[in-house]
Amino acid sequence: MIKYFIYCRKSSEDEERQVLSIEAQLHELREYAKQNGLFVVREYYESKTAKEPGREVFNEMLGEIEKGSASGILAWNPDRLARNSIDGGKVIYFVDTLKIVALKFPTFWFEATPQGKFMLSVAFGQAKYYTDNLRENILRGIRQKIRRGELSAKAPIGYFNEPRLRTIEPDKKTFRKIKEVLELFATGEYTLTAIQRKMFSLGLVGARSGKPFALASVEHILKNPFYYGCFSYRGEVHQGSHKPMISKKTFDKIQEALVANGKPRKNQKKKNFQFLNFATCGECGYAITAERHIKKSGLQFIYYRCTHKSKIAKCSENKFLREEEFERQVQELCQKVSLPDEWRDKYLGKLAEWEQENRQSSGVFAQNLRFSISDIKAKIDRLMDGYLEGGFELSEFQQKKNALMSEKKTLEEKLSDFERKGNHWLELVRNWILQANQAQNLASSKKFEEMKTFLKTIGSNRHLRASALSVDFKTPFSFLAELPITARSADAFSRGNSIGWTVQDSNLPPPHCK
Repeated sequence: MIKYFIYCRKSSEDEERQVLSIEAQLHELREYAKQNGLFVVREYYESKTAKEPGREVFNEMLGEIEKGSASGILAWNPDRLARNSIDGGKVIYFVDTLKIVALKFPTFWFEATPQGKFMLSVAFGQAKYYTDNLRENILRGIRQKIRRGELSAKAPIGYFNEPRLRTIEPDKKTFRKIKEVLELFATGEYTLTAIQRKMFSLGLVGARSGKPFALASVEHILKNPFYYGCFSYRGEVHQGSHKPMISKKTFDKIQEALVANGKPRKNQKKKNFQFLNFATCGECGYAITAERHIKKSGLQFIYYRCTHKSKIAKCSENKFLREEEFERQVQELCQKVSLPDEWRDKYLGKLAEWEQENRQSSGVFAQNLRFSISDIKAKIDRLMDGYLEGGFELSEFQQKKNALMSEKKTLEEKLSDFERKGNHWLELVRNWILQANQAQNLASSKKFEEMKTFLKTIGSNRHLRASALSVDFKTPFSFLAELPITARSADAFSRGNSIGWTVQDSNLPPPHCK
């Protein structure tokens, strides 16, 4: 008597929604076996797609057949056994070698004859064709959604998938909370672990676990371009049609903060070193640590030096910097980008003159931005043509396109800001003058915490090398830092754009100078 295995399979994927459930298949097959007097020795079932080989339960069943535990299979339909050429080929090979002498299907006729094996091959081929064709149809739909700027996936936290319109919309419960988290991290004052705790305090937790997000999930949120209006699909960035949560400028600040503060730090006891975590080693890039030395006389001295924790390169920076000298250099850096009160008044006076001058450069500025955006669009089209013609590898194409998409988004935001704010650059110049004047007041005080915050705001890459502290000042402070003290006078200011105020730095048109 032929021994049979019952095999049932149900994939959880959309294309098999119409297939009977495993319970229904088992019921039908048991009834079929009873009506036809088939001797069933074991039942196998699993929930897994058959598009690709590698099903554990299916392979286990074939292994038992190869051992001789059974020589027949009872399944609902041939496509339950295989939807790929490898598994289908195994079944036909077992029939050819008489390891399988009977295959029974309530919905399909089969006999171990040349005609029967041919029809079985056709059934397996038809199942594979259906799967391949369905995949192409799905990918075609995804490509069309991408062209419309729609992400074909689950919406990230802060948004939800609108089932009726099939769009992604802001989630009223979490949109503002995620926006607050992103803007806080962009300040550069938060580490990953700190922002993780902040998210938990706002009630942002894992949907299933109810626990705080893992650090990897927090980092993924911070790096997701979806929040500034684009989205990534298979490594390629596309323009989205959904409502952005933050600006591209804020997103870029988040990426800078990730590099500077992204690594979680172990909790340490406070040692009251005021410049700890303020700068890094100028040679190896690792953190600067502090030490307190107490002399026999009771005098205390604090020194700062490199931690020498790099495992890649040996750091030769062995000099120590006393805290008093550190304070002096911080004051000096604040002084370097400062404006005295008398210069502030003269600068503000010159700014008042600019406000009364004509602003014909505004139209030119907006037109130049539009030209730049059109130029980038043309570059993207040419890049796509080159890729389709085989001029680029996929990875190189994606890298170049993503960079162009990022630049295009930045320019579009600049144009949008200008069209919305007009000559808002005057207010930015005024704020800069007041900030530079604040630096003068800070430099003459002993408020080092405020000085540190100020230097973090206007600069980056704070390095300590050869006992000298350096800061990469952002524009326009970088131009001010490079000027000799005499060039900061109101006369120099009136001669032209001595502060280095440019379109690229201000996101707005340059002042019209005589």
